[in-house]
Parts: sequence; C-alpha cells; structure tokens
Amino acid sequence: MSDASTSSHTPSYGSAAQPQPASNGGVATNAAGEPLVLVDDPGPGIRRVTLNRPEKRNALNNPLRGALIAALREADGDDAVRVTIVRGAGTCFSAGYDLGGGNEGTRLPFFTAAGEGQWPRHVTEGWMSIWDLAKPVIAQVHGYCLAGGSELATGCDLVYVATDAKIGYPAVRFGTPDMQFHAWFMGMRAAMEMMITGDSISGVEAARLGWANKAYSIAELDEHVLAVAERVAKVPPDIVQLNKRTVHRAMDVMGLRAAIRSGTELCSLAIHQEGFKAFIADAQEHGLTAALSHRDRPFGDYRTTEPHPEKPRQ
Repeated sequence: MSDASTSSHTPSYGSAAQPQPASNGGVATNAAGEPLVLVDDPGPGIRRVTLNRPEKRNALNNPLRGALIAALREADGDDAVRVTIVRGAGTCFSAGYDLGGGNEGTRLPFFTAAGEGQWPRHVTEGWMSIWDLAKPVIAQVHGYCLAGGSELATGCDLVYVATDAKIGYPAVRFGTPDMQFHAWFMGMRAAMEMMITGDSISGVEAARLGWANKAYSIAELDEHVLAVAERVAKVPPDIVQLNKRTVHRAMDVMGLRAAIRSGTELCSLAIHQEGFKAFIADAQEHGLTAALSHRDRPFGDYRTTEPHPEKPRQ
C-alpha cells in the first residue's frame, strides 16, 4: 500500500529501445504480468530503469527493490553503460514502501543481520549502496515521491524533478523515517518542518532547498534528464567514477552515512511508542487504507484529497 494520489500528468515512456526485463531471475511481475523493472537504452552509454508497478504507484515491495538493485548493478558492470536513469511508470515515481501485503511470501532481497531494527538497516544500506556504484545514477521524479520513494531518490547521485512533483514523508505522523536524510539534503529548518508535520514539498521547492538539482515541467522532464545523461556519458567513465567518489567521500568524512545509520536506531525506537501502537491498532481494526486516511484527514492532504479515500485501490 502506498500514500499517494494519482496525478493528471502522466509522462510518455516511449523510448529508442524496446524495454526488457532486468536480469533478476525473470520471475517477479506486476499485476499485468509484466516485469517489475523495465530496462532500455535511450542513447549511447545511457541505461534507463523504469519501476513498473504502476497499479500500486510503484510501491517498493521486496521483489521490486531486488529487481531495481539487480538492474543497477548489472548496468554498473556493463562496459557499454556510462550512466543510469531511474524513473517510475504511471502517475508517479514511487509512493513509498508497500505496506499492504506486497511483501507476503517474499524474502529480503539481500542479507541484513537480524535483530532490532533489521528493516530500517536493510533498506538504508540498500539505498546507500547506490552511492558505491562506479557509474552515476540519476533519479527522474514525477508525481508522488513519498517515504521509501524519497529514500530511493536520495540514494541516487543526481535528482531531477517535475515542478509539480510532491516529495514528502507522511509516515512521520505515526513513526520515524527509515533513512533520515532530511537535515543533510534540505537544511535544518526545512528538514524540521517536514519531520514534525509530515507535509510535502513541491518539485520547485525541492530544487530550491538542494534536495533536487533542478525542476522542470512534466512535459520537459524527460528531455532535460536525457540531456544531462548525455553530457555525463561524454566524460571518460574512469574519470567520472573517481569524481563521483570524491563527492561521496567528502560527505562520508562529514558524517553523512554515520548519521543516517544512527538514525535507524531511532526508527526502531519509534515502533515502541504509543503513537505508533495506536496507528497499528487502527489499521488492524479498520484496515490500512482507512488508518492512513484517519492519519491524513486532519491535515487535508495525501490520500484525503482523493475522490474515495476510504476505498481500497484496485
């Protein structure tokens, strides 16, 4: 289950190459029987990975996360690829982690030590592993980019957004983020406002704050992201790899990863709080969709702006 509403602006996903399943075992599919991740090469040296679970607003369940990471690692080892774009099919980039049963019967896509805080440690290490890839990864964000979706985008090296995109972490209204990047990428004041209200920001605001590189209209987003990817692809990949690493090393020296890792302990602490327990009790009694609507109704945002917020999505 995800926290987003549909958008009236849906980008076209035609491409120069026919999308193909990622090499992740070929078994994970969406509701239409299509691969969870589509891969194409829209230009020389450019790999594009599309999250393909639009019927769930690209909610990040274990199979989708596994397919995505596998596709990114495959691109990183492909000598023909110099840069990778990640985007979402349908109305949004990603509405967050799948809270509605999409992980039932699945396993975590990669090993994380068991024990308290396994989930936040697991997803955080997964997104930060993108920083360790040799080749740059660009997030192309449109529509909703919420909770886990915002963590994925943060894990990319460059982020370009649609002007009317909505970036937020509504789950702070009952818990604490798994990957607590906000202060590092938005500054203290903006991070504090988002963390204690759960409010979203627009793509324009995300670019102004520094979380995103630039914002473009939805009609222009594809073109501009490809233009940036083309420029990256023109630089020798051995040099790009080192220059990417210099930026991430600098952030490491300043404590970025240590701070994010320490935040996973606070996320674990949150599940023992009365506010979190009350949300879980509401979800168990009335269903997750209703509980999320109860959460957001006092604020008049997210799912409460949908025509029938109490009805489960099809």
